[in-house]
Amino acid sequence: MRLPDFEAWAIFAKVSERGSFVRAAEELQLSKPTISKAINRLEQSLGIALFNRNSRQMSVTETGRMLLGHANRILAEAEAAESEARGGTHRPSGLIRVAAPMAFGIRHLSPALPAFLEKYPDIDITVDFSDSLVDLVAEGYDLALRIASLADSSLRARHLCGVRLLLVATPEYLDRIGRPTHPRDLEGQKSFVYTNTSAPGTLRLTSIETDEDYVLSQASRFRADNAEAFLPALKAHLGFGLFPEFMVWDGLQDGRFEQILPDWDAASIALYLVTSSSTLRPFRVNALMEHLVSTFEHPPWAKTGT
Repeated sequence: MRLPDFEAWAIFAKVSERGSFVRAAEELQLSKPTISKAINRLEQSLGIALFNRNSRQMSVTETGRMLLGHANRILAEAEAAESEARGGTHRPSGLIRVAAPMAFGIRHLSPALPAFLEKYPDIDITVDFSDSLVDLVAEGYDLALRIASLADSSLRARHLCGVRLLLVATPEYLDRIGRPTHPRDLEGQKSFVYTNTSAPGTLRLTSIETDEDYVLSQASRFRADNAEAFLPALKAHLGFGLFPEFMVWDGLQDGRFEQILPDWDAASIALYLVTSSSTLRPFRVNALMEHLVSTFEHPPWAKTGT
């Protein structure tokens, strides 16, 4: 029985991560011919092409993408095993790939990273900001931040903190239309509709006092798949919308925004730290995970009430 070519699989994962043979060779401290030979050896063994290559660019083939998840697991578990064997005496280094929602990532993840990078000067981080769900394993991410209800049971999800969804407008807008006491008072009023949901323009609200449910059908003034896009129109008093608390908490504190119907709740969501199902991770990944847990255990938008 011939053993799998673990070195070639790990090199395949690293070339895919770095996007070139040269950058992979530099990180692995191997020569470019060694990298090229390992990829050619693996392609010959599998009978398929893993990369589309020409003199100007390189990309992973469709079949290569299907196999990349396996390669990433081989590399990650080998790195984790070495880290555990060293007992933490080895200074952590290497690249961590992170996926994060765009608005939250730019507002709150990015400010949390400088302290980590200063503490671990040999660790590099790549963050892809997107509101689309990514396949962590197949696309080679070490971890992701997600704000949602999670359905993929093949992933490990760690609850970091709750995220309230708040109906918000400016005081000037509410002075003009009146301050509603029931969701039906908002029917027909122009609003901002977030389209990246299963039912855009439909808001289910529940009375805190009576448990009454009311489904509000929004009249759209502005539709978008990222709520950050609504903020200039919100500040211009052009409508109301449902926003995650982390996006509007400072405006609520200083009076620029006002919560509508504070006695009615929209379904709350949560911030999760998501990883693959494997418990073996490189030390650098575990270090970033603990840093994020510490950062968002008491998030800034929850330090004072609204």
